[in-house]
Amino acid sequence: MKDFWNQKFDKTPLLYGELPNVYFKEKLKELKPEKIFLPGDGEGRNGVYAASLGWRVVALDQSEVAKANALQLADKKQVSIDYLIMDIQEFSCEEQFDTIAMIYFHLPISILKSIHDQLNKCLKKGGNIIIEGFGRRQLDYNSGGPKDKNMLYDLEELKSSFPDFIWKEQFDGILDLKEGKGHDGPAHVIRLFGTKI
Repeated sequence: MKDFWNQKFDKTPLLYGELPNVYFKEKLKELKPEKIFLPGDGEGRNGVYAASLGWRVVALDQSEVAKANALQLADKKQVSIDYLIMDIQEFSCEEQFDTIAMIYFHLPISILKSIHDQLNKCLKKGGNIIIEGFGRRQLDYNSGGPKDKNMLYDLEELKSSFPDFIWKEQFDGILDLKEGKGHDGPAHVIRLFGTKI
């Protein structure tokens, strides 16, 4: 997958645009800036935005090209982020985070439960999780996302992956995405916002 993403970001820089995800931006403004983890942050549009609000950002991705583009964006916005290059399966948090944001962070079904369990352990009690990704009906649309149904979200299954949460918001429906060339047009989107108890 690393080579796939390196080629994709190299061929189309700022594939998902320079602006943060709309839902991520909306939720972050409701929270006190603390320490946030963004797995699969790609070219850094969300991490850089969080840093501009005063968050201490740890971003992670497999793609060296994405990291280079993210750090370039951070320089442009005059902020700094801690950007790790590794497979999510190799990540273990040395300290817990106040917020975790999974923005279009889709995983193979073979590792889904173990990674979600690990992310849960990395979040403090009372911490928040922000999730936006494609739902299963996204296969009917051409606006981005995996073509493997097992890598797409089901709202109830996703909630059950994080059992120790109070869910404050949830959404399962069709939205019109405008996120660069990568996410463009009508899409089946799942959103969750919750607090760990």
